[in-house]
Amino acid sequence: MLVLAVPGTPTAAALSLAEEVVSIARSELSGLHPRIAFVDGDDTDAEGVEFPSLRSVLDQVAAERTGDDTSAVVVPLLAGPEASVLRRVRQAIADSKAQVELTDVLGPHPLLAEALHVRLSEAGLARADRARLFTVATAADGIILATVGGEEAAQAAGVTGLLLAARLAVPVLAAALDEDGAIAHAAEQLRASGSGTLALAPCLIGPEIAPQLLHTAAAEAGCSGADALGPYPAVGKLVVTQYASALGISQPAPQGAQARQ
Repeated sequence: MLVLAVPGTPTAAALSLAEEVVSIARSELSGLHPRIAFVDGDDTDAEGVEFPSLRSVLDQVAAERTGDDTSAVVVPLLAGPEASVLRRVRQAIADSKAQVELTDVLGPHPLLAEALHVRLSEAGLARADRARLFTVATAADGIILATVGGEEAAQAAGVTGLLLAARLAVPVLAAALDEDGAIAHAAEQLRASGSGTLALAPCLIGPEIAPQLLHTAAAEAGCSGADALGPYPAVGKLVVTQYASALGISQPAPQGAQARQ
């Protein structure tokens, strides 16, 4: 059983995003019946929408799958390592009755670089295809790759940033939104190296951070920003890849996987 662990404040928007991700995951692997759980869930909003906690979902799965060596595979819906969220995930697993395999987070990965490129192009901040002979007037010549999780997350995002830089042929610097001054410092570095038009690219799925923080970070850097990755197809594919790897299920490698090796 795949359990998608969703970080951040439980909201209807976060639930909708997670449902789109699991829909993509089902299309990638037949017979998959994933469940959604919120790392900080177990609540109900004003409209009666339930946000089941990771602990409660794992206990339900354990009751349904007694005797299984692995009753649940938990995949964190995170583009990179965020220690505080992963700590709560591990605590929920330790407190549950399930036999659980916890996978790695989704990145770094070439597919995330692809998704970031698409989000930037959708915002008019990058060309959709570097090979095409046209320019975008608002295209950035320097990218700040925003993440959360401190220095560890920034280092991991930096790997995806290198792949994104190769796609766009512009410099990319990763910085953590939860490190004071990190975004502004990255902007200063890029401008000092000759980049005149910057863009903020969130290396984030979405639920793990309040949208207003992205607007604040873009303002801090004095630039425009793209949307978070959201339920981009690559996100669902990577969720399935992590699940299949945990269970030893053979799958064709996602496009671009060889570039990571």
